[in-house]
Amino acid sequence: MTQPQPAPGGFDPTVANVARMYDYYLGGKDHFAADREAAEVALNAVPQLRQLARENRAFLGRVVRFCAEAGIRQFIDIGAGLPTQENTHQVAQRCAAGSRVAYVDIDDVAVLHAKALLAKDARTCVVKADLRQPRELLGNQELRSLIDLEKPVAILLLAILHFIPESDDPAGIVAQLRDAMAPGSYLAISHVEMSPAHAAGQEVRSERAEALGRAYSPGRVGPARGHADIARFFDGFELADPGLVEVWDWRPESKPVVSPSDVMTLVGGVGRRA
Repeated sequence: MTQPQPAPGGFDPTVANVARMYDYYLGGKDHFAADREAAEVALNAVPQLRQLARENRAFLGRVVRFCAEAGIRQFIDIGAGLPTQENTHQVAQRCAAGSRVAYVDIDDVAVLHAKALLAKDARTCVVKADLRQPRELLGNQELRSLIDLEKPVAILLLAILHFIPESDDPAGIVAQLRDAMAPGSYLAISHVEMSPAHAAGQEVRSERAEALGRAYSPGRVGPARGHADIARFFDGFELADPGLVEVWDWRPESKPVVSPSDVMTLVGGVGRRA
């Protein structure tokens, strides 16, 4: 694999980064040794992570097509990560040529790569912003020059909320996004769901669940949410069929091949704001 050159901005390539770990799972080349090492620790705990990453990417494509077919022409992809094939704008613009897409990420490398890739596309923008500050994110001047929040929009929160601890009030964050969305807008979420033995409130966690948490959150274990916890993020939305399900079961276009994990799975859903 090609070692990427350090990008400007002062980030530390010796610290593992979620976006670059995800790129590693997808077979990309934009990651450092620290990312690979952390990803291998996570893969040792949950070998299915590569499959889950690919299924999450496929889920994104189906969600964007679903929203485009419902008439949505504006998309905000938050926590978009590093550019790869079948990005949100590619899928949306195939369905409707005039679709506009704002990519949002907090990672310098992800933002730099996306800006380079999309520099000549006037229907996209890339902004650096923090999901934990939703008002500032939605108020970003570049984003607002492309996205009209007075009209329906699709906001994508794919594989990001499970990195937000309860101390940062993720439900409140989603509620602020919801309140800024026009009626007829859509919210898409995919989220790690821990098995019942490891969900929030359980005292016993396996060594593999602990290792997974440490791989992603050095020095602490990340939030372990169950199905009901994740479903609450859709408060104020009407869930589209088939509801909140494992991502490969959300309106599948082919039969998936996913080996089950006794530690976690990945669920997703799409809600409409009435």
